[in-house]
Amino acid sequence: MSHNPASQYPDSYYAASSSRHKDYPSLQESIQADICVVGGGYSGLATAISLQEKGYKVVLLEAAKIGFGASGRNGGQLVNSFSRDIDHIEKQYGKDTASAMGAMAFEGAEIIRGLIDKYQLDVDYQHGGFFAAFTDKQMDELAAKKALWERFGNQKLRLVDKQEMAKIVNTDAYVGGLVDEHCGHIHPLKLALEEARAFTDIGGIIFEDSKVIEIKHADGDKLSEVITGKGRVHAKKLVLAGNAYMGNLEPKLARKSMPCGTQIITTEVLPQSLAEQLIPSRYCIEDMNYKLDYYRLTADNRLLFGGGVTYGGGDPASIEKYLRPRFESVFPQLKGIKIDYAWGGDFLLTLSRLPQLGKIGDNTYYAQGYSGHGVNTSHLSGRILAEAIDGETRRFEVFTSLPHYPFPGGRMMRVPFTKLGAWYYGVRDKLGW
Repeated sequence: MSHNPASQYPDSYYAASSSRHKDYPSLQESIQADICVVGGGYSGLATAISLQEKGYKVVLLEAAKIGFGASGRNGGQLVNSFSRDIDHIEKQYGKDTASAMGAMAFEGAEIIRGLIDKYQLDVDYQHGGFFAAFTDKQMDELAAKKALWERFGNQKLRLVDKQEMAKIVNTDAYVGGLVDEHCGHIHPLKLALEEARAFTDIGGIIFEDSKVIEIKHADGDKLSEVITGKGRVHAKKLVLAGNAYMGNLEPKLARKSMPCGTQIITTEVLPQSLAEQLIPSRYCIEDMNYKLDYYRLTADNRLLFGGGVTYGGGDPASIEKYLRPRFESVFPQLKGIKIDYAWGGDFLLTLSRLPQLGKIGDNTYYAQGYSGHGVNTSHLSGRILAEAIDGETRRFEVFTSLPHYPFPGGRMMRVPFTKLGAWYYGVRDKLGW
């Protein structure tokens, strides 16, 4: 029987337009597995599916509900590369690291499309994306991005000038942009729920409402122990994949990352003719500002619009008041339109803005800190963690070689330090520097 999850999730468009085909039990006993995955978002699910496909017995623990965190709340855009692009990686970490990471920069979207095809996932997939430029300087940046990405194998890119803009997105806000046919968009909560279904269909075990309160790490051949309120899992290997919703369960990881909030609104259903007029391409769109806005049409013709960052996590007092002026400046014809849903969620920022993959001791693996590029990068990370646990560590070692910096001044200083940087870039956006 299908259950409406709206009462179990934040009051979002995604919760209202999904149905859970299955409720998973809470862990009430002591069990054993080859691998215990902590976290029922994309990182955990992608790792769990990969390992289950390789023949391991995998148990996944979720503190709330599958996709409760960022995986069920995000903009739904399959954006390629990392939050820091390959040219920055090359400058900071050298050509070899850049080549290795560049070879993986477009894999996340392919993994998602592969799962959709293999397991017949119903996720409202729509191909195509567009990076929108407000200024000629941003157009120059996009021309450089196109050349960079083509160097690493993405041949599905096309620069668009002001004249051609109306076929992509019908607004006077931009001077042009870059089409990326390699990316696309999905309904994010449906993707998490469908991946959970695929995982259990191939023998994986999920427990929801099973918050981990303690981990007893073991080295060598001994079993580690994961303890919840009413049960425990003994496993040879552990995967920590809670991201911004991990809290302080593992302090070593918490020091090196910071939760940040982002907000989204969804309009009422638009007439088909208006929806087609706004975004004829039906691509997902993001602008080129540092504190960027992102938006797209949903399968039922609403405008879904997100943007802004609250450092330290949480939401502004009124999400609608915060976002309405932003989308009305792009689409003045939507002035005063009814907003049906407004919600927020936290993603995890790292100081380098690069993902952190690594190990604690012999047997505990982790992935976190996608810094706003989580949909694709979480799926890439899941595959890489599964490879490493299965003995193929080459790609995992590319990520473990990157420095994982703690935020300066410890946890107390993370928010003011990052806000200062964001203020600077916000000023740059406004002045067109």
